[in-house]
Amino acid sequence: MDPALAELADRIRAAAAQGTPLRIHGGGTKDFYGERLEGELLDTRGLQGIVSYEPSELVVTVRAGTPLAELEQVLAESGQCLPFEPPHFAPGATVGGMVAAGLSGPARASVGAVRDYILGLVLLNGRAEELVFGGQVMKNVAGYDVSRLMAGALGTLGLIAEVSLKVLPVPPAEATLRFRIPQAEALERLNAWGGQPLPLNASCWEPSNGGALYLRLRGAVAAVEAACRSLGGDQLDTAGAAAEWNACRDHGMIWFTEGGERDLWRLSVPQTARVLQLPEAPLVEWHGAQRWVRAQPADVHHVRQAALAAGGHATLFRSARADAHDRMTHLAPPLAAIHEQLKLQFDPYRVFNRGRLYPHL
Repeated sequence: MDPALAELADRIRAAAAQGTPLRIHGGGTKDFYGERLEGELLDTRGLQGIVSYEPSELVVTVRAGTPLAELEQVLAESGQCLPFEPPHFAPGATVGGMVAAGLSGPARASVGAVRDYILGLVLLNGRAEELVFGGQVMKNVAGYDVSRLMAGALGTLGLIAEVSLKVLPVPPAEATLRFRIPQAEALERLNAWGGQPLPLNASCWEPSNGGALYLRLRGAVAAVEAACRSLGGDQLDTAGAAAEWNACRDHGMIWFTEGGERDLWRLSVPQTARVLQLPEAPLVEWHGAQRWVRAQPADVHHVRQAALAAGGHATLFRSARADAHDRMTHLAPPLAAIHEQLKLQFDPYRVFNRGRLYPHL
């Protein structure tokens, strides 16, 4: 075990013996997400660097404290990328935080989520044991694919030390089209286009000024050019559009920043869900599957019921209220029991990120 990891293991071992909670911390760019923050800081930023990178094999292995921007820059130099476009939200985001949060950007509905690109990882559990799951190739899993459990676990199962990821080449062509249409028409068009052989990559319907649908196409040059001709709309400048998609990914768009003191909810619903009855029109991503809603604290029941009625669930993503709680939708008893057993096996002394995912874990 290298010195930086050994030092963290010593901290974990001592915390387990004393019953002291630890809060895993990388860049801190997603501290707003999830339930309460509790425990002494356990900083992962000493675990930095790319362990191995084989562009021809489309695989990179990187330590958890490595800045996400640094990894993306190295991949870009070889014409490759993380297709799921992980959000940064602020400078300093780390690879470990990317996996622990399990959040994906605008392309998620077309290319998959963070967990779909995890090949393997190294983990320190609540006993300070170093565990290795998966590997560095796609066909390396026999039995349960444990490494992917860490995506979205918010650090409640252990400290991610190292992760191996599948990467992909940057598509040769890209175009963004704009359609000034209301939400209902945007959802209808997205559903229709989803059944056609189009190089759809990302979509965003923004409600300001009557609404506008932005559609990003990526793929072969001929396919993107043909789609632009058949779909119509206004084609936007590629560089300017790229900046806007990054702003959408990181919640830097005006729609996100002008929310004031309202809560920001993330609704996960079927792509085919129609317009929902909400306090105000949402911002719609992922071809209809992700809907961002700004609402007053008193609207919590309204928002959750709208998501439930559509066959989905709602998460309180951001709140200015220090006392905000129950951010995650409660699990059904069978699922809650599975979560509790996983926590018991990985972190029997409840050292890591107590209550960060669900209050009882």
